[in-house]
Amino acid sequence: MSVARFWSSPDAVLVRHPNELDLRRIERAIRSRERYRYVTPRVLPETDGYLIRSPCCSRNVDPEGGEVDVALLCWNETPPGWSLLRKEHGTGDWITDSEFSRLSDLLTRLNADPDRLFWQ
Repeated sequence: MSVARFWSSPDAVLVRHPNELDLRRIERAIRSRERYRYVTPRVLPETDGYLIRSPCCSRNVDPEGGEVDVALLCWNETPPGWSLLRKEHGTGDWITDSEFSRLSDLLTRLNADPDRLFWQ
């Protein structure tokens, strides 16, 4: 769903996120990730944040190589800041990985992914 269509839905409430500016900022930032640079992930608007999905080239999560959830970026109003969540693909649960006051710091963590928790 596009951000414009998300905002035009009748039950949309005015919140800080998602917004077009940060969605494009995230799309640009994840191009410099260290893992699976040969696939094209998508950034989708979610309530209070953004969902990153990507083809599963390693076949570790989806043997068919389909699109899988990579990360969920959630904006928290109180205290203001970001939560970075990763998907536990075995159970389908989202697990909070870390908290950040700045989106740029969150994106640095996501792009590095030293323990291969996101880009699997």
